[in-house]
Amino acid sequence: MDEANHISLDVYQKAKKGNYYCGDSYFYKETEEAFVCAIADGLGSGEMARESSQAVMNIVEDYPHLTIESLVNKCNEALVGKRGVVLGILRIDFPSQSYSYSSIGNIGVIMVSPEGKKSRNIPLAGYLAGFPRKLRVTRGTVEKGMKFLMFSDGVNDRRFPLKRVHTDDVTSIIEQYKELYGQVRDDDTTLIVMEYL
Repeated sequence: MDEANHISLDVYQKAKKGNYYCGDSYFYKETEEAFVCAIADGLGSGEMARESSQAVMNIVEDYPHLTIESLVNKCNEALVGKRGVVLGILRIDFPSQSYSYSSIGNIGVIMVSPEGKKSRNIPLAGYLAGFPRKLRVTRGTVEKGMKFLMFSDGVNDRRFPLKRVHTDDVTSIIEQYKELYGQVRDDDTTLIVMEYL
Protein backbone atom coordinates (compact mmCIF):
# COMPACT_ATOMS: atom_id res chain seq x y z
CA MET A 1 0.00 0.00 0.00
CA ASP A 2 1.22 3.47 -0.85
CA GLU A 3 0.20 6.50 1.17
CA ALA A 4 1.28 9.99 0.22
CA ASN A 5 -0.36 13.23 1.31
CA HIS A 6 -3.67 13.09 -0.53
CA ILE A 7 -4.11 9.57 -1.89
CA SER A 8 -4.09 6.14 -0.29
CA LEU A 9 -3.59 3.43 -2.90
CA ASP A 10 -3.13 -0.31 -3.36
CA VAL A 11 -2.59 -2.43 -6.50
CA TYR A 12 -3.16 -6.03 -7.56
CA GLN A 13 -1.60 -7.26 -10.80
CA LYS A 14 -1.14 -10.73 -12.27
CA ALA A 15 -0.33 -12.04 -15.74
CA LYS A 16 -2.81 -14.23 -17.60
CA LYS A 17 -2.49 -17.87 -16.50
CA GLY A 18 0.44 -19.46 -18.31
CA ASN A 19 2.08 -16.15 -19.33
CA TYR A 20 5.33 -14.81 -17.93
CA TYR A 21 4.77 -11.23 -19.18
CA CYS A 22 1.71 -9.24 -18.14
CA GLY A 23 0.42 -7.15 -21.07
CA ASP A 24 -0.94 -4.55 -18.61
CA SER A 25 1.20 -1.67 -17.36
CA TYR A 26 0.31 0.96 -14.81
CA PHE A 27 1.82 4.11 -13.37
CA TYR A 28 0.83 6.55 -10.65
CA LYS A 29 2.41 9.63 -9.17
CA GLU A 30 1.46 12.25 -6.62
CA THR A 31 3.00 15.73 -6.80
CA GLU A 32 2.27 18.90 -4.80
CA GLU A 33 -0.38 19.88 -7.33
CA ALA A 34 -1.95 16.68 -8.59
CA PHE A 35 -2.21 12.90 -8.66
CA VAL A 36 -2.18 10.95 -11.90
CA CYS A 37 -2.88 7.25 -12.39
CA ALA A 38 -3.02 5.27 -15.64
CA ILE A 39 -3.51 1.69 -16.82
CA ALA A 40 -2.73 0.53 -20.35
CA ASP A 41 -3.52 -2.94 -21.65
CA GLY A 42 -1.57 -3.90 -24.76
CA LEU A 43 -3.62 -5.68 -27.43
CA GLY A 44 -3.11 -9.43 -27.28
CA SER A 45 -0.90 -10.73 -24.48
CA GLY A 46 2.72 -11.46 -23.69
CA GLU A 47 5.88 -9.52 -24.48
CA MET A 48 4.65 -7.42 -27.45
CA ALA A 49 1.54 -6.35 -25.54
CA ARG A 50 3.80 -5.41 -22.63
CA GLU A 51 6.07 -3.34 -24.89
CA SER A 52 3.15 -1.20 -26.12
CA SER A 53 1.58 -0.71 -22.70
CA GLN A 54 4.98 0.21 -21.22
CA ALA A 55 5.66 2.76 -23.99
CA VAL A 56 2.43 4.54 -22.99
CA MET A 57 3.28 4.45 -19.26
CA ASN A 58 6.69 6.01 -20.02
CA ILE A 59 4.84 8.99 -21.53
CA VAL A 60 2.59 9.36 -18.46
CA GLU A 61 5.69 9.15 -16.25
CA ASP A 62 7.50 11.85 -18.28
CA TYR A 63 4.53 14.26 -18.45
CA PRO A 64 2.42 13.86 -15.28
CA HIS A 65 1.62 17.61 -15.28
CA LEU A 66 -0.25 17.55 -18.62
CA THR A 67 -4.03 17.60 -18.98
CA ILE A 68 -5.66 14.29 -19.87
CA GLU A 69 -6.30 15.43 -23.45
CA SER A 70 -2.61 16.30 -24.00
CA LEU A 71 -1.44 13.10 -22.28
CA VAL A 72 -3.61 10.87 -24.45
CA ASN A 73 -2.36 12.63 -27.61
CA LYS A 74 1.28 12.07 -26.56
CA CYS A 75 0.54 8.41 -25.69
CA ASN A 76 -1.02 7.96 -29.10
CA GLU A 77 2.12 9.34 -30.81
CA ALA A 78 4.26 6.83 -28.88
CA LEU A 79 2.29 3.94 -30.42
CA VAL A 80 3.13 4.61 -34.07
CA GLY A 81 4.49 1.33 -35.44
CA LYS A 82 3.57 -0.63 -32.31
CA ARG A 83 0.62 -2.76 -31.22
CA GLY A 84 -2.30 -0.74 -29.93
CA VAL A 85 -3.46 -0.37 -26.32
CA VAL A 86 -6.61 0.37 -24.41
CA LEU A 87 -5.99 3.11 -21.87
CA GLY A 88 -7.52 4.69 -18.77
CA ILE A 89 -6.15 7.86 -17.12
CA LEU A 90 -7.36 9.52 -13.91
CA ARG A 91 -6.10 12.92 -12.77
CA ILE A 92 -6.95 14.59 -9.47
CA ASP A 93 -6.12 18.27 -9.16
CA PHE A 94 -5.58 19.23 -5.50
CA PRO A 95 -5.90 23.07 -5.61
CA SER A 96 -9.29 22.89 -7.39
CA GLN A 97 -10.35 19.62 -5.67
CA SER A 98 -11.46 18.24 -9.01
CA TYR A 99 -10.94 15.02 -10.92
CA SER A 100 -10.94 14.15 -14.60
CA TYR A 101 -10.63 10.82 -16.33
CA SER A 102 -10.83 9.29 -19.74
CA SER A 103 -11.02 5.68 -20.84
CA ILE A 104 -10.54 4.25 -24.32
CA GLY A 105 -11.40 0.59 -24.71
CA ASN A 106 -12.14 -1.69 -21.82
CA ILE A 107 -10.33 -0.02 -18.91
CA GLY A 108 -13.00 0.42 -16.26
CA VAL A 109 -13.30 3.21 -13.71
CA ILE A 110 -15.77 3.09 -10.82
CA MET A 111 -16.20 6.04 -8.47
CA VAL A 112 -17.64 5.48 -5.01
CA SER A 113 -18.81 8.43 -2.93
CA PRO A 114 -18.16 8.48 0.85
CA GLU A 115 -21.86 7.57 1.28
CA GLY A 116 -21.48 4.51 -0.97
CA LYS A 117 -23.06 5.82 -4.17
CA LYS A 118 -21.36 4.18 -7.16
CA SER A 119 -20.99 5.47 -10.68
CA ARG A 120 -19.23 3.68 -13.51
CA ASN A 121 -17.75 5.25 -16.62
CA ILE A 122 -18.72 4.10 -20.08
CA PRO A 123 -15.40 3.89 -21.96
CA LEU A 124 -15.08 5.01 -25.57
CA ALA A 125 -15.00 1.99 -27.88
CA GLY A 126 -11.81 1.07 -29.68
CA TYR A 127 -8.14 1.51 -28.80
CA LEU A 128 -5.14 3.79 -29.31
CA ALA A 129 -2.78 2.84 -32.12
CA GLY A 130 -1.11 6.02 -33.36
CA PHE A 131 -4.10 7.34 -35.33
CA PRO A 132 -6.10 10.47 -34.38
CA ARG A 133 -8.89 9.65 -31.90
CA LYS A 134 -11.88 11.36 -30.45
CA LEU A 135 -11.74 11.66 -26.69
CA ARG A 136 -14.33 11.95 -23.94
CA VAL A 137 -13.22 13.34 -20.58
CA THR A 138 -15.43 13.08 -17.49
CA ARG A 139 -14.93 15.74 -14.81
CA GLY A 140 -16.21 16.26 -11.28
CA THR A 141 -15.45 17.41 -7.76
CA VAL A 142 -13.49 15.15 -5.46
CA GLU A 143 -14.35 14.86 -1.76
CA LYS A 144 -12.65 13.34 1.27
CA GLY A 145 -13.30 9.59 1.47
CA MET A 146 -14.12 9.23 -2.23
CA LYS A 147 -12.72 6.07 -3.83
CA PHE A 148 -11.74 5.27 -7.39
CA LEU A 149 -11.33 1.72 -8.72
CA MET A 150 -9.50 1.43 -12.02
CA PHE A 151 -9.07 -1.94 -13.70
CA SER A 152 -8.22 -3.82 -16.86
CA ASP A 153 -10.55 -6.34 -18.49
CA GLY A 154 -9.15 -9.21 -16.42
CA VAL A 155 -11.34 -7.86 -13.58
CA ASN A 156 -15.00 -8.81 -13.85
CA ASP A 157 -16.55 -5.92 -11.94
CA ARG A 158 -20.04 -7.39 -12.12
CA ARG A 159 -18.92 -10.17 -9.80
CA PHE A 160 -16.81 -7.87 -7.69
CA PRO A 161 -18.36 -7.30 -4.24
CA LEU A 162 -18.79 -3.53 -4.06
CA LYS A 163 -21.07 -3.52 -1.03
CA ARG A 164 -18.37 -2.55 1.46
CA VAL A 165 -16.13 -0.51 -0.82
CA HIS A 166 -17.09 2.82 0.74
CA THR A 167 -16.32 1.56 4.29
CA ASP A 168 -13.30 -0.73 3.68
CA ASP A 169 -9.79 0.65 3.27
CA VAL A 170 -7.93 0.20 -0.02
CA THR A 171 -5.85 -2.78 1.15
CA SER A 172 -8.93 -4.66 2.44
CA ILE A 173 -10.62 -4.18 -0.95
CA ILE A 174 -7.56 -5.60 -2.77
CA GLU A 175 -7.27 -8.52 -0.31
CA GLN A 176 -10.97 -9.28 -0.75
CA TYR A 177 -10.54 -9.33 -4.53
CA LYS A 178 -7.47 -11.60 -4.35
CA GLU A 179 -9.28 -14.02 -2.07
CA LEU A 180 -12.32 -14.27 -4.33
CA TYR A 181 -10.79 -14.10 -7.80
CA GLY A 182 -7.00 -14.38 -7.48
CA GLN A 183 -6.99 -17.83 -9.11
CA VAL A 184 -9.45 -17.04 -11.94
CA ARG A 185 -7.28 -15.37 -14.59
CA ASP A 186 -8.49 -15.67 -18.17
CA ASP A 187 -6.69 -12.43 -18.97
CA ASP A 188 -3.99 -10.12 -17.63
CA THR A 189 -5.42 -8.51 -14.51
CA THR A 190 -4.72 -5.11 -12.96
CA LEU A 191 -6.83 -3.53 -10.21
CA ILE A 192 -5.90 -0.20 -8.59
CA VAL A 193 -7.94 1.08 -5.64
CA MET A 194 -7.47 4.72 -4.58
CA GLU A 195 -8.97 6.83 -1.80
CA TYR A 196 -8.86 10.60 -1.62
CA LEU A 197 -7.81 11.54 1.92
